[in-house]
Amino acid sequence: MSTLWIGTSWKMTKTLDEARAWSEGLREALGGDTAQAPAGVQPFVIPSFTATTTVRGILGEDSPVLLGVQNAHWEDAGAWTGEVSVPQAKDAGAQIVEIGHSERREHFGETVETTRLKVAAALRHGLTPLLCIGESADVKEAGGSSEFILDQARGALEGLSVEELSRVVIAYEPIWAIGEKGRPATVEELVEPFAALGAEYTGKVAGLLYGGSVNLDNAAGLLGIEHVTGLFVGRTAWELDGYLELLRIAEAHTAA
Repeated sequence: MSTLWIGTSWKMTKTLDEARAWSEGLREALGGDTAQAPAGVQPFVIPSFTATTTVRGILGEDSPVLLGVQNAHWEDAGAWTGEVSVPQAKDAGAQIVEIGHSERREHFGETVETTRLKVAAALRHGLTPLLCIGESADVKEAGGSSEFILDQARGALEGLSVEELSRVVIAYEPIWAIGEKGRPATVEELVEPFAALGAEYTGKVAGLLYGGSVNLDNAAGLLGIEHVTGLFVGRTAWELDGYLELLRIAEAHTAA
């Protein structure tokens, strides 16, 4: 079985004190100075930029938990006020760059072209691009989900070598399932889009993740969908107990 990626993005939440408490709790739960990930599981956490170095300092450079940032610019440096470059993110301890989240697309003008530039920048500096794709409720109701998300993925990954593609993680996060107003997707609703993604990318990318109203009740079922190799989680994992339980669910799935 493939390694299961279990990660969380904190979005715009957590003070430094809250980030410290969460990170210290995770470090101790995984074994402290000899921390190890659950068997067959790759944990990762994507805090806000302000907490990046704090979380890295607590988890440690050799932590089995990968650290990410929620966005990064495609240029290495320059007059881009308010932006953070991939080299800066790497210098702060990041190993993953989240790219193309639907909130970035909707509110901050992210496009297929800019996701392609950002994926290339992350790869150029040895970081893992976590490419987020997902369709709106209107696209879903029109029956165009699979075509839409494949177009997003193909556009962002165009021109990559086999080796470069093997370092990419894709997270399918349907917009209609995200956030406080989102509704959890049923397993049946996810079979078709993951079949399409799996046919194109299974065995070629590092992981195919699902995200969108993931909770402790549906996590095991979501991991059972063919081609799903992990979960990208929001609110359920913002409390440490929730994240630890997700890790346990994933470990049990790998052992089954």
